[in-house]
Amino acid sequence: MNFITKSFSELNTTELYNILQLRSEVFVVEQDCVYQDVDYKDQKALHVIGFKDDKIVAYTRIFKPGDYFKNSSIGRVVVTASERKYGYGHNLIKASIKAIKDNFKVDDITISAQVYLQKFYESHGFVKVGEEYLEDGIPHIRMDVK
Repeated sequence: MNFITKSFSELNTTELYNILQLRSEVFVVEQDCVYQDVDYKDQKALHVIGFKDDKIVAYTRIFKPGDYFKNSSIGRVVVTASERKYGYGHNLIKASIKAIKDNFKVDDITISAQVYLQKFYESHGFVKVGEEYLEDGIPHIRMDVK
């Protein structure tokens, strides 16, 4: 898998369409969660895109400190269902952490993680902060890495 990082203005229309399609496929349809995915935060974010055979199969958006949380952050973490068995989620998180360090020159990262993924994120150095809460009707927890 090949990862690239682009600003919103660097995305071409096909890439943007494919990213939004992937996010909708997983977060709206698969997780049966009606929410406003297009939230005007994409313009502030850097987009970490995972390609396999020229197809987008993994994606996150990252934010510099202060744009989403006090710390830098990773959000919209997604791997297409047919590719999850290959462990690409781990590669995606590693690439996203590296992109934060390379682009923002910081180590502190905050995420709003779906509760069922707590162990996954812990394997990348994140620790739970605070209590569970609902975000778009799905149980989440705040997790930080320093």
